[in-house]
Amino acid sequence: MSEREYLANVGRRPGMFVGTASFHAVTAFLTGYDQHAQRHGGPGLTGWPEWVVRRRGRSCNHGWPGQVLHIALPDGWDNIWKLPPDDEKHAIEVLFQLLDEFVTEREASSTGDPSN
Repeated sequence: MSEREYLANVGRRPGMFVGTASFHAVTAFLTGYDQHAQRHGGPGLTGWPEWVVRRRGRSCNHGWPGQVLHIALPDGWDNIWKLPPDDEKHAIEVLFQLLDEFVTEREASSTGDPSN
């Protein structure tokens, strides 16, 4: 299974991987996935934070999860730890759409890093 296929599987049924599918649980899972992949010689999410900033078109003091929320919820949010259920679901959907774009670009890139 390719990395793109794996991430698509997680995106289709995040609750199978993290229990209750919250944006924070999914981003924590992806951070662990990234660390494991890199530790074992895989690319993990190398270049992802830079790609998300470039995709958004600007930076801020948030890490990549906050950058994704800015894209998914451009009108902002009241409490980053307690998103309304519809916002939570939408943010997770956007996250996996962005990940698919990122991995697709990386696969097409000769350097393997779409942030270059």
